[in-house]
Order: sequence, then structure tokens, then C-alpha cells
Amino acid sequence: MDTNSLYDLKPIAWLLAFGVLLALGPLLWVWRRNAGAGAARRLHALTVLTLFLTFDLTLFGAFTRLSDSGLGCPDWPGCYGNASPVGARHDIAMAQAAQPTGPVTHSKAWVEMVHRYLASAVGFLILVLAIATLVARRRQRRPDHRGERALSAWWPAATLVWVCLQGAFGALTVTWKLFPAIVTLHLLGAVVLLALLCIQAVRYQQAALQRLPIALPDALRTLLVVTTVLLGVQIALGGWVSTNYAVLACTQFPTCQDSWWPPMNFAQGFEIWRHLGETSAGTPIDFSALTAIHYVHRLMAYLVFAAIGLLAWRLHRFTALRAQSRWLAGLALLQLATGLGNVLLDWPLLAALLHTGGAAALAVVLTWTLCESRRESARTATGAVRGAEVYS
Repeated sequence: MDTNSLYDLKPIAWLLAFGVLLALGPLLWVWRRNAGAGAARRLHALTVLTLFLTFDLTLFGAFTRLSDSGLGCPDWPGCYGNASPVGARHDIAMAQAAQPTGPVTHSKAWVEMVHRYLASAVGFLILVLAIATLVARRRQRRPDHRGERALSAWWPAATLVWVCLQGAFGALTVTWKLFPAIVTLHLLGAVVLLALLCIQAVRYQQAALQRLPIALPDALRTLLVVTTVLLGVQIALGGWVSTNYAVLACTQFPTCQDSWWPPMNFAQGFEIWRHLGETSAGTPIDFSALTAIHYVHRLMAYLVFAAIGLLAWRLHRFTALRAQSRWLAGLALLQLATGLGNVLLDWPLLAALLHTGGAAALAVVLTWTLCESRRESARTATGAVRGAEVYS
């Protein structure tokens, strides 16, 4: 193999085979367990499983990044043109000998390749979901069909397209050598993938149970949408903090560097298209730029925490959405605790992983809440609020 080649597609068949083998066990288990159920129930069960595994994949991706294993195999999709680090052990040993503290080691190569195997398995499950939904949709169009509400094939198709784009960003993350904008987009892509799978799971369940979303007052529905947008911005800012390794730019709370407003270079900090640790001109990035990245994320966290707290309190009045309100409150407290842990405890791996997982879980719960609710029409807003609310 040409060692300068960043893309070598020779091992792709083996990589896909590993993914299929990993996915077959959970797939067959879910399908057999729900063999007697309707199509919507089976698809709901499979989507929930895929959502769970995608969430695990997101956490493992964070572990890959936080353990500096993102370049454990510096080519794509294999490892030095091989399907596993076993075949690449000579190349890995040479790279490790040349740079003992560099990004390529045997353990880091395994972490990176396991992440790719898991990603292939999730991709296969999403492909199965898209095909199964299309088949179920066609059966529902038969004149003699009776039963569940009609399924939509658009969401599974969109999810399939998105997971392919996510795979492309995963490749660019490696071949562009952890380019901060690409790594951040890869993280955001994972969150969007979780949201798409959550939408599918809720829609399948609603079709199986013939359940309609609950009507919310316009102001509360607006708060829900605004909070979701704010969380998306905050996740992007958090990804920018992590990919630029700006967590430890502030090691105090609530102040930073003994100041409520430390020296900050916003122009450098939020210059998007640049290499890691450099400006677009190729000069080293200032520490004040890292401070700006960190501090903006911290300030935004106050706003997001307040918005989620208010939303959780308002949603708790609705019995049908009480589970979501409790999840939101609990996850917001987890984010506060792990965020403080990252700052005050020198960015421990467990706190960093939980912080990423908490952000992803918040995105899923907010998506779940959006799908289980709808805006109350202006015509019924004055007379039906108390009818929609169920107080304890």
C-alpha cells in the first residue's frame, strides 16, 4: 500500500461484513421477539434498538476523540489498508517507533477501528429500517389492508441519507487530521441522527397505538421550539470547545482566570475554517482565543439551563408529558454537574463522556417532546387549554 494514501477502499468489504455480523444478533432478536406484532410495533422496536446503539456509538465516538484515538488509523476506511489493526501491526509499530507519544499506537488503532465497526453496524440497521418501512408501506396500500395507521417512508429514507453523510464526515475527520470544523460537524451530525431515529420511533408507536400528539398552548409550544434551537447552538459550541481542546482555558467557576471577563480573542476563537491550533494564516492560535471559545459556551449554558428548567416545570402540568419533563430536569442537572466537573477536576474522562452523553440525551428528549405534542390552534386556544391539561 502507498503509505501516503488517505483513502484505500480495499478493506471496505470486510468492514461492511463486520458491521453486518455485529448487527445481525440484535436485529434477529428484536424481529423474533415481536414476530406476532403489527408492522408498526416491529419497526418501533427495531428503531428503539437502533436509537440505543446509535447513542452508544455517539458515546464511543466521544471516547475515541477524548482518548486521542481519532488518528489511531490515519487512513480510511481500514487501517493502513487492512480490515483490522492485526494486519496493520507492522505499520503501526513503525509509526509508534517514529513517534512514541504520537497519535498512532496499537491500542488507539483498535479504538478507532471498533468505532468504525460499530458505525457500520448502525448503518446496516438503518438500511434495514428503510427497506422494512418501504415494504410495510406498500402492504398497507393494498385494498384489503386493515389495521394500523399508514406509515411514512420519508423519515427512514432521510435517516438513511443522513447516515451516509455522517459516514463521509467520519472519513473527513480522519483524512483532514482532526480539522476542528469537520469534527464539530461530525458531532452535530450524530445528534441529528439521534433526532431522526427518535422521530421515527415516536411515529411508529403513534401509528401502532392510534395515538395523536397532545395539544399545547402556543406559548409553551414556542418555548419548546426555542429551547430545542438553543440546545442545538449549545451543542455546537460544546463541540467547538472540545475539538479545540479549550476546556481547560478556564479552570475556575464562576469566574475565569480570576476575572468575570477575562482577556478573550473572539475573532481567532471563532474563525471556523482553520487547522487545529492554528489561525487561517498558519500562526499559532492565542490562548485568549481558547478562553473566548470556553467562556461563550459557559455563558450560553446559563441561558440553556434556565430555558430547560422553565420548560420542564411547564411541561410537568401535563400528565402525558410528565416523563419528558422529569427527564429534562434530571439531564439538565447532570449537565451542570459534569460541566463543573470538567472545569474543576481537570477534564476527567468520565465527566467528559457523561457531558457528551447528557447533551445527546437532551436532544433526544426534546425531539421526543416535539413529536408527542402539537401547537394548539388559535381557534381553540381560549377554550381548550384546561381540556388539554391534566393536573395531578
